[in-house]
Amino acid sequence: MNIAQELERLAKLHADGTLSDEEFAKAKNRLLSVPPLSRVPFKGIRRQSSRIVCGLPLWAIAIGPDLERGEMRGHARAIFALGDMATGWFAFGGFARGIFAFGGLAVGLIAFGGVAIGVLFAVGGLAIGGMAFGGGAIGGIAIGGGACGYYAFGGAAVGVHTVSGLHQDPEAVSFFQHYFPWLKRLIRQ
Repeated sequence: MNIAQELERLAKLHADGTLSDEEFAKAKNRLLSVPPLSRVPFKGIRRQSSRIVCGLPLWAIAIGPDLERGEMRGHARAIFALGDMATGWFAFGGFARGIFAFGGLAVGLIAFGGVAIGVLFAVGGLAIGGMAFGGGAIGGIAIGGGACGYYAFGGAAVGVHTVSGLHQDPEAVSFFQHYFPWLKRLIRQ
């Protein structure tokens, strides 16, 4: 039952004399003071390990809203963190931050995600990192549909040493053949 229907029901009970003026006012105020998100049909999940390692729980899960804490989304913080937002050594979530981050937006030393930002290594639709692999890749070494980097390999590649459909720098060809032998078949001889 939505708020309007509940108000109509209360008004009818008041008009019929079932509720006094005071009871009607209290019920109406109670109904209107309830935050709208408290009617969310599911309760969020909040769990974490009792074991602490380096000041963090070993694992934590935080998914969905927790209205009692005033949280619209879960933020897990642990060694192994899983949540709407996750921060940890191994982080899995919509927004993940960690040494190893996996998520829609992943930021870490090594990151995998829709948008991945990794200091050493990034794989994603858009990947930014020391070594980046993705639809769009930006990094020291970039491999992707569109690649921008010191060494860049892609359909459209921009950088100091590039291999693309239009240009094949001999140093870049040598570099990619040596370090990424699985790319040899994509390099024309």
